[in-house]
Amino acid sequence: MLRKYEDMPKIEFPHGNDNIKISDSTIRDGSQMAGIVMKKWHKLQIYEYLHKIGIEKLELFLFSDTDQAIAKEMLDKGYELPEVTGWARANPKDIDSVLKIDAIKETGILMSVSESHMFDKMGLKTKEEAEDKYLKALDYALDHGLKVRCHLEDVTRADIEGFVIPFSKKIIDRSPDAMIRVCDTLNYGVSFLEVDLPYSVPKIILGLKDIGVKHIETHVHDDFGFGVAATMAGYWYGADWSSLTFLGIGERAGNTELEKILLFLQYRLKGFDKYNLECLTEFSRYMESEIGIRVPRNKSVVGMNVFSHESGIHSAGVIKNPFTYEPYPPELVGGTRQLLIGSTSGTEIVRFKVEAALKELMKIEVAVDKDDPRVMLIHNAIKKIYDEEDRRSCISDEEIRGYVEEHFMFKPIVEKDVTSGKENNKEKL
Repeated sequence: MLRKYEDMPKIEFPHGNDNIKISDSTIRDGSQMAGIVMKKWHKLQIYEYLHKIGIEKLELFLFSDTDQAIAKEMLDKGYELPEVTGWARANPKDIDSVLKIDAIKETGILMSVSESHMFDKMGLKTKEEAEDKYLKALDYALDHGLKVRCHLEDVTRADIEGFVIPFSKKIIDRSPDAMIRVCDTLNYGVSFLEVDLPYSVPKIILGLKDIGVKHIETHVHDDFGFGVAATMAGYWYGADWSSLTFLGIGERAGNTELEKILLFLQYRLKGFDKYNLECLTEFSRYMESEIGIRVPRNKSVVGMNVFSHESGIHSAGVIKNPFTYEPYPPELVGGTRQLLIGSTSGTEIVRFKVEAALKELMKIEVAVDKDDPRVMLIHNAIKKIYDEEDRRSCISDEEIRGYVEEHFMFKPIVEKDVTSGKENNKEKL
C-alpha cells in the first residue's frame, strides 16, 4: 500500500547511484543571463549556499582581477566542497589565468565541435585545424599539472561518429581521467535511445563509454524545455556528472535547473543521501531579492505555490493526509505549507481555518464540524464575495478571524461536561 512517503519505492540507475555527482555553473554560466548583474558578494553568498547543500564542484571565470579575487576568497574559506575549478577557452592565455591561482587544480576547456561553431563562430577552415587547436590547449593544461574537463560545445549539432568520438578518443589517450562534458548548447538533444545521432543523448553517452571515457558530464541548456529530461537521460545511460545552474539561470532560456535534479537525486534514488536541500527555498528568495531573478509562483521545488492549496478537493486531501497532494514534505526543501481560501475552496478548508482562528483567539483547541451552520454561513459569505464582487485575491487569515468573531465568539462555544462538571478544552461545537 502506498499511503505515506515512506511507502514509495526508490529508483536505481542501471550503472548505480553511488557515483552520481554535480558541478554547479550558477556563478559562471548563470552570471551571463541577460538583465542581471552578479556582484562579488552575490557570488560569495551563492558559494555559501552551494557549500550548505554539499555540491561537489563549481566553475568560475578567472579572466579579471575581480574574478581572481572572488576565487581566492572562496578558497580561503577552506571548504572541502564545492571544489573551485576554472574555465578557459582553448588557448594558453586563458589557461594561464587559471594557473595564477595555485589552489585551483582543474579547469574546463571549451572545445566547440559543431560546424557552425568551428567555421562560422571561430573562423577555422577545417575540422583538423579545430582539433589541432583544441589538443594543443589540452596538452598545455596537462603539461602544467591541471586536471581537465573538455567541454564539447554544441555536441547535439555535431558529427558524432565522424568527429566527436575520434576526437574524444585522442583526449583520453592523453589523459585517461579527463572528463568529457557533453554540452547540449541549444537543447536539440532528446532523451530517447531510438532517435538518430546527433540528437540522441543516450547514444552520445554510450558512444563515449564505448571508447573508454571514464567520466562524462552533461551540460544542457533549456531552449526546448528538455533540460531536465536530457540530464536525467545522461545519468541513466552512464554519465556520472551533470553541470547545472540554480533556478536554471543562464543565457537565453537558461540551463538545467539544479534544484530539480537535486530533489530527484536526494528524494527518489535508492540509498542516496548526500545533499542537504533545506536551504533551497531560502536560496531562491535570496536570488529574487538580491539579484532580481523572477521566480514563477508555480516553479517546481521553490515556487511560492508549491505547497499552497486552495481548491476544495486538494485542501481537504492535504488536511487529512499531506501525502495525498504533496509529493514530498515541505521541510525537505525548506518550504512551508499554506492552506488558502479562495473562489474554489470548500467547507473543509473553511472549517480548518475556523479551528485555527478559534485556537488563536481563545488559546484553546476546539473541534468544529464542516457541516456546522456557522461554517456554512462563513462559506456562503465567502462565495458571495467571489460571485458578486470583483474579488481576485485569497481570503486572509485576518478576514477569517473577523468571520469567526462574528459567528462564533458572541455565542457559547465551550460546553460543560455534565458528568464531571469540568469544561473541556477540545469540544465539538
